[in-house]
Amino acid sequence: MAGAGDHRQAYDLLARGDVEGALRLTAALLAQPVPTAGAYAARAAVLKAAGRPQEALKVNREAVARYPQSGATWHNLAATLGDLGHADEAARAARQAIGLGIAAPETRLVLARALQAEQQFDEAEQAFAEALRLRPDYVDANNELAQLMWMRTGDRDTALKPLERAVASAPGHPGLAYALAMAQEFTGQKEAARATAEQALARSPQDRRLLSLAVELSCKLGDAAAAVRWAAQAQGEGPVAKALQAQAQLAAGDGFAAAAAAEAAVRQQPTDQYSIALLATAWRMTGDPRYREVYAYDRLVAAYDIVDPDTADGAAFLEALRGSLRKLHRYTTHPFGQSVRQGSQATLRLDGTHEPPIERLLGLLREAVDRRAREVGSGPGMFERRNTGSAEFSGAWSIRLMGAQGHHADHIHPMGWISSAFYVSVPDDVRDETARPGWIKFGEPGVATAQPMAAERFVQPRPGRLVLFPSYMWHGTVPYASAAERMTVAFDALPRPA
Repeated sequence: MAGAGDHRQAYDLLARGDVEGALRLTAALLAQPVPTAGAYAARAAVLKAAGRPQEALKVNREAVARYPQSGATWHNLAATLGDLGHADEAARAARQAIGLGIAAPETRLVLARALQAEQQFDEAEQAFAEALRLRPDYVDANNELAQLMWMRTGDRDTALKPLERAVASAPGHPGLAYALAMAQEFTGQKEAARATAEQALARSPQDRRLLSLAVELSCKLGDAAAAVRWAAQAQGEGPVAKALQAQAQLAAGDGFAAAAAAEAAVRQQPTDQYSIALLATAWRMTGDPRYREVYAYDRLVAAYDIVDPDTADGAAFLEALRGSLRKLHRYTTHPFGQSVRQGSQATLRLDGTHEPPIERLLGLLREAVDRRAREVGSGPGMFERRNTGSAEFSGAWSIRLMGAQGHHADHIHPMGWISSAFYVSVPDDVRDETARPGWIKFGEPGVATAQPMAAERFVQPRPGRLVLFPSYMWHGTVPYASAAERMTVAFDALPRPA
């Protein structure tokens, strides 16, 4: 019979990559007559690791029902609710945990994130500050507070000053240095970001996040030789090291070396979207015919006009949708680490609590992604082999681009299987079928390559149009000069468990 302390073994199994073993162990623990609070926590953690967050939420709810006076169980519930976009309930659960005496800064972080999602920005900043009072070198809290201040104000100096102070107070902390370098990069200071990363690597030469950032920044600044050196510094044969090597070799122009490294990464993590994107880029560089199987635009990119803007009902719906979405776009500029430039990003909840136009749209999008999964079918391809015939959202958000040169940098979606763009508003510029301003483009890599690789497929935006594509496929938007609004809703979806 499983013992009370056996739930700790589940974390050991996860650390070794044995998710199936952890699932079996925690299922047995919850089958006991009176499962412990630790068993519930371990089961939820394992379900999350297995990509089953809704089941994890059910376990967290069972835990608080059985152990209502446990601050830890309420914290775990709050964290899962927050992960799933249920911000209001997450905030209530986090406050319940705090009221029960839990003093962990992690709970304040969960609360801050939920308050930010609810657009209670002043209260969110206070919760971030409380987390930092409890742990001044808390990387996530430092980073997310700086990002919130940046998105609210667009004032780089104001936003980065607290993070700079944190780094100065803990100069040997690689996580804080990484957070500062990322913030510097996304506020337009690539050279400063590179210097921050390299100074931190002098103290922590094997920190994978810093090495990844040093490779990325060296590539973006045109220093392929430095990128290769930094990638070589990443020891081991794991997927992260191999992906770094692939990225650096693409910048250096050695497509065959890049392909070998990316193939090793994909073998170890077959569903990792970034590794697949690197491998496809290497295949394109070397003329490998497999590239056309992975980037088969005719088969894998689909456009559905799910709302007709030329009908009275369609036009009224889109106008109501614009009004509801604009209420969510309260930031003045883009976040860190995302593709949007010269625009704002708003997370959408998936708990059914948005205004009716948004909920109606989410319903239409769910129907469309299931339709797409059925149409694609199964097969041996990197996209098709994961298909179970239906899909479920793993996240959703809205982007509002305003002003000259608003666009998405070329990118992929590491957390998805199917990704998307639904057009709510588009500028008149998109009518230009020669320059294609504001159009979504596919195939231009979001990583540096020795010889530029142009986009290969373009899709013209139209209000009411939904574009669906594999999450590993490079995509971005052609910049446009108009001051008019370009607003979209996007989501990532994962195969629904069979």
